[in-house]
Amino acid sequence: MINTITPALFATYPDASALSRAAQEEIEPLIFKSGFYRNKAKSLLGMARALVEHHDGEVPETMDELIALPGVARKTANVVLGSALNKPAGVVVDTHVNRLANRLGLTTETDPVKIEQDLMKLLPKDQWTSFAHRLIWHGRRVCHAKQPDCNHCLLAPRCPSAVMVDPGAGSKSRPLHLGTPRKEKRA
Repeated sequence: MINTITPALFATYPDASALSRAAQEEIEPLIFKSGFYRNKAKSLLGMARALVEHHDGEVPETMDELIALPGVARKTANVVLGSALNKPAGVVVDTHVNRLANRLGLTTETDPVKIEQDLMKLLPKDQWTSFAHRLIWHGRRVCHAKQPDCNHCLLAPRCPSAVMVDPGAGSKSRPLHLGTPRKEKRA
């Protein structure tokens, strides 16, 4: 959704200075489809103003400076640092990474910051950004929240949560657990 919204937003407000001068009511229709558009518009406006006032309109390059901006938490800061600036400071933990890290047995945590810390201990720093991208892709296309497609998952043989359908059982298909299923905790 964000990828469909940003072209019009950036065409209207090409930099932090232009966005900082906007009225919240002008931003809201441009991001309406994203949900929670009023809060997001308020955060975008606050972030743009903070960039202009405290950073000469430039995006800061440290975690501490980024999370001090309105509407920016660790997930967004990790996206900016790892994907845009090629300076990984942590692992992006969105809903897909959260779900898959637990299903794959990489963590038992439910708090995104604790999940991030667990993943950072398991991975070399140069893999933090690409690993999150791979989990996000896998979560969107294969390991769905409600119905994971374990039968077509390359990770299923190593996944403690994988459940396969026995093709030899005919109309009375039964699940085959490849490992010990984990119960997911909700955040």
